Formats: sequence, C-alpha cells, structure tokens
Amino acid sequence: EEVPDTKIPAASKKMSSISSPLRAIIRLRRRYWVQKKSRLHLELPREKSSELVHTRLLQRQLSLSRTSLYGSSRSFFNQTGCETSQYFTFDTSVEQYAMKKFRRKKNRRKSRIVLYPDKTKRYLPTEEKSKAKRCLLLLIVIIFFQILNAIENLDDNLQKYDLDGLEKTMNREVFGQKVAVESIMELLKDYLATHIHNKPLVISLNGPTGVGKSHVGWLLAKHFRSIMDNDFVLQYFVMHHCPNGVAPLTCEIDLSKKISDMVTRAEIEEKIPLFILDEIELMSPVLLDTLSRFFEPNQTNEFLNAIYILISNIGGGEITKFVIQNASAELLHQQRGVEELLSIVQPVLIDAHPLWKSADIIPFVLLEKAHVINCFLEEMRREGLYPDQKRIENLASQLSYYTTGDKQYSRMGCKQVVAKVNLL
Repeated sequence: EEVPDTKIPAASKKMSSISSPLRAIIRLRRRYWVQKKSRLHLELPREKSSELVHTRLLQRQLSLSRTSLYGSSRSFFNQTGCETSQYFTFDTSVEQYAMKKFRRKKNRRKSRIVLYPDKTKRYLPTEEKSKAKRCLLLLIVIIFFQILNAIENLDDNLQKYDLDGLEKTMNREVFGQKVAVESIMELLKDYLATHIHNKPLVISLNGPTGVGKSHVGWLLAKHFRSIMDNDFVLQYFVMHHCPNGVAPLTCEIDLSKKISDMVTRAEIEEKIPLFILDEIELMSPVLLDTLSRFFEPNQTNEFLNAIYILISNIGGGEITKFVIQNASAELLHQQRGVEELLSIVQPVLIDAHPLWKSADIIPFVLLEKAHVINCFLEEMRREGLYPDQKRIENLASQLSYYTTGDKQYSRMGCKQVVAKVNLL
C-alpha cells in the first residue's frame, strides 16, 4: 500500500532530496552486508539445535532492519523495524562467538611461508663479537695469574725459612711432645707464608719442668739464626737479663729498646724477627705490661710482623694432674683431650696476666719413662759416648716417677739427664 503524501513526515522529505549517487552507494553497501551474512550462514556447521537456528534468523532480521536505515524512507524503518523485532534477547552473542572461533581456526590453518628474495643467501645474520666478553676474559686471566703468583710467593716464603727442615729436626730431638710440635709447626707455616699480617704471632709453651719447652726454644733460635742473621733472633732469659737486684723500670726500658730496634731493622730487610722469652713466670708485672703492648693489633706495620715465643711453668700443676687422671683413657693423643686440657690451662694463664688472651697456648705434657731413655740416648750420642742400653736403663731408673697403672711419668722430665751423663 502506498502511503499518502500528506502523512509523510518532514524527515522523509529531506531524505528524498538525497542525490542518486549516494543512494546507489547505500544500496551497494546493503547488498554487500546481506551477501556476507548469507555466506557466513552457509559456512557454519549444519548440525545445530532448533534454538540456535531460531536465534540466527532473529539476528538476520535485526541486521536487515538495521540496513534499512540507509533506505529512502526512515519512517518505513521506524514502522517495520519495530514490528519485526518484537522482543530483545541476549542470545545473539552465541552466533558472534561461533563466527569468531571459526575465523581463528581458519587463520591457524594457514601455513606461514617465508619467501626469500631470489638473489640473497638463506642464512642467519652473523653475530657481532661482544667487547664486554673480551674484557671479562682478560680480567679472569689477570686474576688467575695473580693467584698463581701469590701461591708461588707463599711457597717461596716457606722455602726461605726452611720450615720442613725445622720440622724434621724437632721430630728427631723432641721426645713425647708430638701434638705440641705439630701445633707449633702449623702456626709457623700459616704465619710465615706471607709478610703482611694484622697482628704478631704469640705462642705460649706451658707445662711442668723438664718436658722440653726450653729445648724447643733453643732449637727455634738455632734454626732461625742459620736462616737469618743473628740480629733478628733474641733469646731473653729473665734471670739473666733482669736479675733480682735490677729495678723493673730499667728492665722495661731495656726490653722495649731491644724489641723496637730489632723490629725496625727487620722491616727494612723484609724479615720477620723471632723473640724467645724464657722464664716468664719470673717477670715482674711491669715487664708483662710492656710485652702486652707489643702484642696488640693496633700498631704500626713493623710491630705486626714479629714472632714471640713465651716459655713458662705456669699451669704445670694443672697439666700434671690432668695427665695422671687421664693416663688410661689415651685422651692426650686425641683432639678432644687437647681441647679439654686447653680449657683447664687457659683460665689459669689469663688470671696470671691478660696478655695470654692474645696468645696461642700449647701445653707440654709429662714424659714417660721411654721418653726419658731416649733423652739419655741422644745426650750420650751428642757427648760421643757409647750408648749402652743396660747403662741407659740403669740411669733412667734412678729418676723419680709418677706411677699410674702400667705407665710411669717422670717427675722432672729430662732435666736431670745432662747432669747424669756428665758424671759418666
């Protein structure tokens, strides 16, 4: 039915005044969308439910009604569009989701073929060499050579002091103190491996009389005098250098001057001096205070490069008691026994003077009768006497011993051996 002209609104009259080219474009656009929707409808799977088919028909009607906006009359859209879409539903998104999913699958099936130009070579671009890698490799090589040089310097220092020869000498001439000798050599090797230190090395040899403390000090002095000049080894005996009649202040000045001069000369020649201080138990508190100042770490470099050997009988009673009580347990040859003995001796030494806080304490234990026989044998060889075994056992039996079970420990160690041999 044709609508009378009187009922056509003003908007439709304006739309009728559009030029014919614009109308042709709108018609082509409408036909394009209709064909596109129909093609998608054919490509979708056929086996769908009746509800989905009904939803598609509604969607198509809605799309056709929307395209009528570009027709010749907008009033016709307002009338027919509202009649065709009587109700609104959200099920229209199902078709859109199905179309998007189908497009994704179709795009995935396409094979991506890389087309190379005819006149080019098919290979990956060459990687540029990184300058940072070269610098890093050069740094690693430099560090490696520095470490190698440091290791060689450590070996050179140990060879310079001939600590292997010293260890052999002490194992041969010191009897019954295997653990003590090993501890001394370990400390010396660690300290003499380099010339740069943050504190001096202080070794304290403590034990009862006659067990070999002074003999170890004499062997150390003899060895280092043969390696270095005599000017860098000092043996200080309290009874000789500071007798009872001399004022303690005078002894303090004399000892301080000797240590300072020797340390200064050793620093110039890049050597480490050795100070062997015997009979420490006889030192006055003034001398002990002077020594403790030299042991402090906050000093100039020349005073940090020095070795101090302290020899005393302090703690000898505690060591004797511990050895006799644990003679059958063989604790003296175990690390646990050495640590237990140190825990007993160290408080006694610190009570005597605080300087022992900065010292490495090495206890010397009692000597057994077999060790005393070895002392007689070595002394007779040194004096050029024939080592008769029966005579040696006879001389050793004349000494006094502590008896615990089947073991005998000498009360005076090897201190009386030299006097007995001299009587032969």
